[in-house]
Amino acid sequence: MITNFSKTNSIFNQFLSEIRDARVQKDRLRFRKNLERIAEIMAYELSKTLKYSEKEITTPLGEAMMNTCDDEIVLATILRAGIPMHQGLLNYFDKADSAFVSAFRKHTSKDEFEIEVEYCASPSLDGKVLIISDPMLATGNSLAAVYQVLKRYGTPKQIHLVFGIATEEGLNFIEKKVPKSTKIWVGAVDLELTAQAYIVPGLGDAGDLAFGEKV
Repeated sequence: MITNFSKTNSIFNQFLSEIRDARVQKDRLRFRKNLERIAEIMAYELSKTLKYSEKEITTPLGEAMMNTCDDEIVLATILRAGIPMHQGLLNYFDKADSAFVSAFRKHTSKDEFEIEVEYCASPSLDGKVLIISDPMLATGNSLAAVYQVLKRYGTPKQIHLVFGIATEEGLNFIEKKVPKSTKIWVGAVDLELTAQAYIVPGLGDAGDLAFGEKV
């Protein structure tokens, strides 16, 4: 199941338009904050799919019956670009555990590269709800490589993939690499992918825009 937030009108579209806008992108703090706010909205919508049960809550004046979440959640992200979205999800799922994966493009030529994962820190995923976030899903190769590494840490009860912008090609690819029950949440879907695997119109390099250009 894919939920595309750009298909409906909400304040989400304002935040998405600003992370695309070359003028607004010059404000690095605002770029990071908009990625965070995008993830917060996605977290709220995603939370409606989780398991809840009624519990008795003691207030200063009595007792109240409230439906609260029963699921154990693990938030996973790909360093470094994924950090702002990870923080947005963590703002809402504040009791969640976190997993971090370092993945990068190892170029074999100008237009060809392999995805190399060199680091992963994760709690057990057995029986948990796993939410993997990344601002951009281009070819889907990075996400597939990260998922293969995370599988070593157990079998989640449910997987959610959260992306700011994705391509149709990347979505088609990743749907073949994850369980059929996986739910995908995306801010917008762009049609073009360059030979260098950049999304058009996209927004540029999310990691560089958030944290500065790499050497």
